[in-house]
Amino acid sequence: MAKPRVAFYWCASCGGCEEAVVDLNEDILKLADTVDIVFWPVALDFKKKDIEAMKDGGITVSFINGAVRLKEQEEMVRLLRQKSDLVVAFGACAHLGGIPGLGNLCTGEMIFQRVYYDSPSVINPEKIIPQPKTIEDGRDLTLPEFYDTVSALDQVIPVDYYLPGCPPPPDLIMDTVNAVLTGQLPEKGAVLAPNIALCDTCPRRDSKPDKIVVKDIKRPWEIKIDSEQCFLVQGLFCYGPATRTGCGETCIRANMPCRGCFGPVDGVVDQGTKALAMFASILGVEEEGKMLDEDIRKLIDRFVDPAGTFYRFSLPTSLLKRKR
Repeated sequence: MAKPRVAFYWCASCGGCEEAVVDLNEDILKLADTVDIVFWPVALDFKKKDIEAMKDGGITVSFINGAVRLKEQEEMVRLLRQKSDLVVAFGACAHLGGIPGLGNLCTGEMIFQRVYYDSPSVINPEKIIPQPKTIEDGRDLTLPEFYDTVSALDQVIPVDYYLPGCPPPPDLIMDTVNAVLTGQLPEKGAVLAPNIALCDTCPRRDSKPDKIVVKDIKRPWEIKIDSEQCFLVQGLFCYGPATRTGCGETCIRANMPCRGCFGPVDGVVDQGTKALAMFASILGVEEEGKMLDEDIRKLIDRFVDPAGTFYRFSLPTSLLKRKR
């Protein structure tokens, strides 16, 4: 009996999702025994033509990580969708747009201006920037087109399942692989992680009072963080109430607040708005009454990067999507 065929592909991301596969440790050997890895360009010598030669639907499942930023990436994910029975958006960037999605706060032209002209370390007197097509010694040289907008995977192709995280933890990866192999997958469109908020599984949940009052906003480097107390109580923004669990509370156990990489629980349309509403509800209200508007504004101004705080992982899939 033929083994299930599995593909991995890397779009616009940092590479951490590829590392997460390697972090399976000895389980990766079990995986290799159980399936045929038919495409994994970062680790093995595969070519686009190898995928093109396969029959449509011949790949059991493709795990695609990263957002879609380049024309080449769009072409590859469309090809993998055609050749795959199942497609899993692997990690926060494919799932929500991720850190690359913050590029939607700029245009492509603005990004090139900064990188190739204005960056303090760049010397480029001839104002040369990459071109999709150039001619060198009579030969055509091409680069993939740099899109103006970063897209999450399901904004480009249909996606069957979502495996969240930056990166997804090894246990969820293996759970997903086993579910594919045994046919015990939930309804299509599901996020393959618990549908409860991180606050419900946080090891500090017992230190969170029924009523939280934030009178000052701190950044992690400004204070000595209490390793046992709720981050919100300490005036640190924590995404725990507005993101789903399943990560193993890795950041929290490292004494850093949640940043929201697992995305929202089911039914939340905009994770950033959910987090903003949550934090606003505990901001600036004292036991004796309300703070003055000017005092609240001073607190709000403590958010040095509001977009990067509330939409760190989810701008492309938010109601905002990009800067207009």
